[in-house]
Amino acid sequence: MSLPLTVIKRSFSSTSARNAIKNVTVIGGGLMGSGIAQVAAQTGHNVTLVDVSSDILKKSQENIAVSLTRVAKKLYKDKPADGEKFINDSKSRLKIDTDASSAVKDADLVVEAIVENLEIKHKLFRTLDEAAPSKTIFASNTSSLGIGDIASVTKRTDRFGGLHFFNPVPVMKLLEVVRTHDTSEETYQAMMEWGKAMGKVCITCKDTPGFVVNRLLVPYIAEAIRMYERGDASARDIDTAMKLGAGYPMGPLELADYVGHDTSHFIIEGWHKKFPDNPLFVPNESVKKLIQEGKLGVKTGEGFYKYKK
Repeated sequence: MSLPLTVIKRSFSSTSARNAIKNVTVIGGGLMGSGIAQVAAQTGHNVTLVDVSSDILKKSQENIAVSLTRVAKKLYKDKPADGEKFINDSKSRLKIDTDASSAVKDADLVVEAIVENLEIKHKLFRTLDEAAPSKTIFASNTSSLGIGDIASVTKRTDRFGGLHFFNPVPVMKLLEVVRTHDTSEETYQAMMEWGKAMGKVCITCKDTPGFVVNRLLVPYIAEAIRMYERGDASARDIDTAMKLGAGYPMGPLELADYVGHDTSHFIIEGWHKKFPDNPLFVPNESVKKLIQEGKLGVKTGEGFYKYKK
């Protein structure tokens, strides 16, 4: 019997959610991981940010410090002393560690934000499953892999879910909370309340390819690129049409350049392998060509459009 997608609200506050999930370990010191760690720290959680590279962690700390200063200026523009306290308090709650096993010993929640590779995620979660206490909830920030597939190597599939944040995490308000068939109601509620305590607007989704946003967004971009490949309209006209005709802030080919063609191709190629009969998941030939030429979009200075570096 499938579980309902409606959010079952409980009568406890964000404060009690912070008490339920107080100690958070974030695995992965990249852009997403450091963003999640920052927001968790600034909302009153004790956070340990983990990466195998000390250099990456040092860079993450520097980036978080810059981002916290930006947030403080916005929140406390007329109260600089309060802003300074906000920054210092947030920093005091954040630790770094290169040993994942020791970092999860006291964790109430572990959020994984590493490379989108199932084998590597399996290796990580097997290790964490042995090291973390039984109370610890595991979650993945994956944007393309199945949560159930990731959780399958652990002995706590009932305490495993998806927490899909959006980049940049300190700015983007949405959090997709993903529950599998095995995710317990208690785990689901804890993840929802923690997401709210993080200041996010939480939606619920089943463990389906791409969840909500990417399941709609990736095929939409791919179909726009197919239109361009057929010569139905120019890239610029397709983008203008969707901005002025549908009210989108960015056209689909512009968005593809912004996301990065290597990223979107990786997602849709993975779905195509798993669901070969779904025509929406067929990779674009022009995107393959762009990747081969090193034209990944904004980050390389060229994709469907050229950009000034």
